[in-house]
Order: sequence, then structure tokens, then C-alpha cells
Amino acid sequence: MQTKIENKNIVLGVCGGIAAYKSVELLRLLNKQGAKVRVVMTQNARSFIGPLTFEALSGNPVCFDLFQNIDRKNDASIRHIDWARDADVVIIAPATANIIGKIANGIADDALTTLMLAVTAPVLLCPSMNTQMYANKAFCRNLSTLRDDGYFIVEPEAGELACGDSGPGRLPEPKDILDRLLYRLAQKDLKNKKVLVTAGPTREPIDPVRFISNPSSGKMGYSIAKAAEHRGAKVVLISGPTNLLDPINVEVIKVETAKEMARAVFERMEDANIIIKTAAVSDYRPVKLEKQKIKKGKDEISLFLKKNQDILKELGRKKKDQILVGFAAETENLEINAEKKLAEKKLDIIAANLVNRSSSGFGSDTNKVVLLYKDKTREALPEMLKDDLAHILLDRIVKIL
Repeated sequence: MQTKIENKNIVLGVCGGIAAYKSVELLRLLNKQGAKVRVVMTQNARSFIGPLTFEALSGNPVCFDLFQNIDRKNDASIRHIDWARDADVVIIAPATANIIGKIANGIADDALTTLMLAVTAPVLLCPSMNTQMYANKAFCRNLSTLRDDGYFIVEPEAGELACGDSGPGRLPEPKDILDRLLYRLAQKDLKNKKVLVTAGPTREPIDPVRFISNPSSGKMGYSIAKAAEHRGAKVVLISGPTNLLDPINVEVIKVETAKEMARAVFERMEDANIIIKTAAVSDYRPVKLEKQKIKKGKDEISLFLKKNQDILKELGRKKKDQILVGFAAETENLEINAEKKLAEKKLDIIAANLVNRSSSGFGSDTNKVVLLYKDKTREALPEMLKDDLAHILLDRIVKIL
């Protein structure tokens, strides 16, 4: 089941660090997901970014003082208690060494730390600071204490920092913080399961500068890998060439050709409980690979091709108690072709879509599929985002499990 934060009450805590500007983008992403966001700032945070920015984007007053404007109508000096009680989740980004030390030791001397003592909802802490501060023994003790207390820590990225140092301490990108929020809230119904996913196209070289391929973007497979990781699975993603960023906490293996993809899949298939093959693998490859670039000359040339190994069919032959899912990208006779593929390749589920439609074709953010099952049942799904379809597919797999 996909985690939704639409209409969830989220408290965003912002501390005094140079990375506070990223909190504005995080707020925008939370709004886009339909969350109701309230912002609590430390006094130091106001030196980096003004409360009016957060107030304008959230549509809610910003709390930065326990006793601010207590004479204003509909305001109260116990706002932090009300917000803590209403919160479905709290995110502190950036979380400075100061705020982490205070929370770890139960100190409540401002609006944010006082609210934190009253919060019972899940909390994500996103540390951001100088590399030496991040390695400081006292800070490490405090962070370890918070981990033991059940706080979810979004580890900082490594790289060049604003101070000029290089190392761990950078606040992760807002989209990655949002991803970790969805992970934290997701039901872990695939815990202890190993999921193998293939994605993207393959490229079959003709000469050093040309190849045979297809327009697959890899988005469907990447969405499935991300969704499975959110739900607690250990995920391996074998990907052909794409322009997509690697999903967080997923082992990604990059390949180019159908041969390389076959080798990577067969090396890892034994360990997988679930195999989902979304990759658009080239059916044929050139018989001969030219060592040099083919020069322009004749009006016509012939290119001889030979068949590649059918990875999905081979998986069907070898599977034991695994769940095997395939995709059928068709341009005509959708269900007839998909049913044939389902039977021939001994699949448990096949997701069939017409790729000559803009809403379900290669590169689209959406997909419209028919799910066909080995028990001869079918399920036609409406057009939806590939992220949503990924979770529906995993829901059906969980039912089989």
C-alpha cells in the first residue's frame, strides 16, 4: 500500500544553518504532496531566512517564540502543545548539533525544543553541520541516543561544504528527505524479502558510435525498485542506460547490452523472492560488430541480426518458489499477446500496456495497464502515475505471498 501524506499534519522544524534555504524547497514539495505544514523556527534560523517566506508558502503562521503575539486572536501561548498533539510527523531540517544535543538531553528552552518534548508522532532528524562537528564525540553520543530513542536519522551527504571543508555534513536534497519520509511511514509488508528488478533499454552496438536500442526511459522499473525499498525489501535494480538517479538504498547494477543484462540477472536470481522484469531488452543484436565507424557510402547497406537470449523465458524455466512478473509493451492485440507471453514464460503476473499511446508509452510519467494473472483473471487499471502503479503491483504481489 502506497504511503500518502495528503492531508497529513506535518511540523517542519528549521534550525540556524546555512542549509536552511533547502527547507523552503522541502516545504514546497510537502505542499505539492497535499500535506498540511506548520513551521517552527529557532531564533538562529531567522538569521538565515525570514519567517514570512515559510508563512507565505505554508499558509499558516510560523512559530519562533513560545510567547509571540499571545494577544492576537486565535493565538495562544500553548501553541507548541497543540501543534505537537496534532502532528502526524515532525521533520527537522536542517537539524544542527545544538538542537540534536538539546533533544537528546531533554532540554526545552525555546519553541522547537519545547514542542519536541511533547511530540509523540514519528520524527525525522536531518543533521547538517561542519564535518568536524559531525565527527565530534559528544555529537555522536547525542545522535546515537536519539537513534536508540526511536528517532529516524536522515544521514547527511558528503561533499564540499559552505565553510570550504569537504566531507559528511551536507543536508540531503529536499527530494531525498521527502523520499525518506515516505520510507519511514510506509508499511513494511516486504520486510525480509529480496526483490530483483530490471529496468530501462539495452543497447546493441553496430560500430563504435552506433547501436540498436529503444526509447525506454526506465521510469517504471525505477518506480518499482523505489516502492519495494520503501516497503522494507532488499532491492537489486539491474538497469540499462537511463538518465534517472539511483533510488536511495537500492543496489543498482548498470549494464549496456542484452548479454550483460542476462549475465547480471542470472547471477542474482537465486537469491530473489520476487523478480519483476520491466526492462525493454533488445530481441536482436548485430551479427558483426564493426571495429571502426561505418562510413557513409552506398545508398543501402544490409545489417544482419541474430536473436538474443530470452531472459524472461529462461527465468520462467528456472524459478522455484519465486514470484515472476513481466511487462508486455505492445502496439496491437494487447491482451492476446500478453496472454501468450504469460503462458509461454510461466509468469505469475504480466502487466500489459500499449506503448503507442502518449499516456502509457515509453518515457511517460504515467501508465495504463491491464494485469493478467496465471489463474486466468484480469484487472484493467486506469491511467495513473508510474509511482502509484508500482505500489498497486506490489499490493498484488503481497496478496500472492
